[in-house]
Amino acid sequence: MVWLSHDSGAGTEWRVYGGDAGGTRFSPLKQIHRGNVAQLRRAWTYKTGESDLLAPATPDASAIAFECTPLAVDGVLYISTPFGKVIALDPETGSEIWKFDSQAGSGKKPRPRAHRGVAYWEGQTGGRAPDKRILFGTRDGRLLGLDAQTGKLCHDFGSGGVVDLRAGVADRWPEMIYAVTSSPVIYKDLAIVGAEVPERPSHGPMGNVRAFDVRSGRLAWEFHTVPLPGEAGHETWEGDSWKDRTGANVWTTMSVDVERGMVFLPLGSPAYDFYGADRKGKNLFGNSLVALDAATGKLRWYFQMVHHDVWDYDLPAQPNLVTVRRNGRVIPAVSQVTKMGFVFVLDRLTGKPLFPVEERSVPKSDVPGEATWPTQPFPLKPPPLSRQAITREDVNDLTPEMKKYCTELFDSLKGGPMYTPYGLDLTLVLPGTLGGATWSGGCFDPSTGMLYVNTNELGGVGALKPQADGLPMRYRRESARGEYDRFMDPEGWPCVKPPWGTLNAVDLNTGEIVWKTPLGLVEDLEARGIPRTGAPNLGGPIVTAGELVFIAGSNDNRFRAFDSSTGKEIWVTTLEASGHATPMTYLGKKSGKQYVVIAAGGGSFSKTWSDVVAAYALP
Repeated sequence: MVWLSHDSGAGTEWRVYGGDAGGTRFSPLKQIHRGNVAQLRRAWTYKTGESDLLAPATPDASAIAFECTPLAVDGVLYISTPFGKVIALDPETGSEIWKFDSQAGSGKKPRPRAHRGVAYWEGQTGGRAPDKRILFGTRDGRLLGLDAQTGKLCHDFGSGGVVDLRAGVADRWPEMIYAVTSSPVIYKDLAIVGAEVPERPSHGPMGNVRAFDVRSGRLAWEFHTVPLPGEAGHETWEGDSWKDRTGANVWTTMSVDVERGMVFLPLGSPAYDFYGADRKGKNLFGNSLVALDAATGKLRWYFQMVHHDVWDYDLPAQPNLVTVRRNGRVIPAVSQVTKMGFVFVLDRLTGKPLFPVEERSVPKSDVPGEATWPTQPFPLKPPPLSRQAITREDVNDLTPEMKKYCTELFDSLKGGPMYTPYGLDLTLVLPGTLGGATWSGGCFDPSTGMLYVNTNELGGVGALKPQADGLPMRYRRESARGEYDRFMDPEGWPCVKPPWGTLNAVDLNTGEIVWKTPLGLVEDLEARGIPRTGAPNLGGPIVTAGELVFIAGSNDNRFRAFDSSTGKEIWVTTLEASGHATPMTYLGKKSGKQYVVIAAGGGSFSKTWSDVVAAYALP
């Protein structure tokens, strides 16, 4: 058997969700550069046909974005959609080659769910032609193997092209969610998969990470994200609190060090996210970056970034496999951005921090039965990318209406320093569940050591309220505006002073922030002479050898390019809807042109939605 690297073609193609297996989102292409990017024009537009399904009356339409980052492989562009389709396009014209509907024949009403992309694998056995497959996880807990050339199911994979991911981890909870919303990752002939599981109640489908043979669909290994008796980390769960614990899952994207045979798992919170009286202890491997042997699933190391999480501070983003230069040495490292606004930089081989990390005392919970952990890790470098607390003077005062509403709201809330837990009274927590950084993640330029990360300035508001006897949770986060209320005014703008969204450049060699610039605008405020507010954003950046950072993400229907050295915005265009996705770039095989592509679907906290994939190139 001959295995073909899924990173082959790197440079002219985009074969992996994060650009390469290590998630750097760096492209060596420089046909488009900071000297000519102002000439960039729309090259083609493709519509998935799903906008008709997102009518204003659709209850969850505003909550679902078109978050896919396409792949570009061998002259084909592959995208996935919120309604469970995989579509192959001509990357130079946008014309459709094939379409596969994972929900066809289900008899169920189409319902959208965020989906960020697919994985590509290519292998060869003996003298036969290469076998090319698309691995695709679905909203209903299946892993599909598709022929990359035809879009047909590979019938030697699993059962007729399908592996039931619920089996063994979720089959005892048939009514609970178990969904794959991010791309699997590939290591040799293995597809490694995480899943979205319930955030409440405490018990339900397990968040275990598993690897499947890409040819047969057979299970190769399974890693218990909540350790079983006898496994490392089991002692961090008091009593039987580990049993049937849901959460502690990888719902975002993993990274692979192909050369060293390692896979890196950014793990989320144990359930329930905001109340942990029934899971006393540090709760490994929740909120940890975990390194495994990619061939066997054996634990190499772990680093827990939040102990006993009660803030929903999942590790939301793909780890970036980077190199750090220290005293003439080149150190293989991994950087992890977080909802807290911290960036942790660890030695890739050992998990040891490359900048000092202090365990500091943090506020205690006043909720009966809760036992928050007395300390949390604070990296000394890089500095936090987002505000972690505010005073009354930091409240939004851009207009008299904003100032009045936000000041009254601030005065009504209990607050405190970083890691103040939600309490019995309405509490303001900064950052909230939308960061800091989010699943948007960051990108890394290996030639400069610079990490680029977009962040939000959004606080969370809530109180833990006792529930009626007989309900599965003793306390639940609540507010007048729902469980996930945010520190915002009635128009949906943050109640902190701008900027509300930023793009940051961090030198990972020194741990210093090199530049920070507002990301996004508010047209109504611009018209009133209030510029550069930044805006809430979801969807990350890429960086190219053309010294450009491309990013959409912001809640203003814009797609932008920034000078990677200075942070100056040097190109902007308007999309059909906000691009709450991460772009990608590739070189057309026929034309030799460099294209930059973004999925523009709106949704999320946008007020518009669409089904557009937009490609840009020089004229």
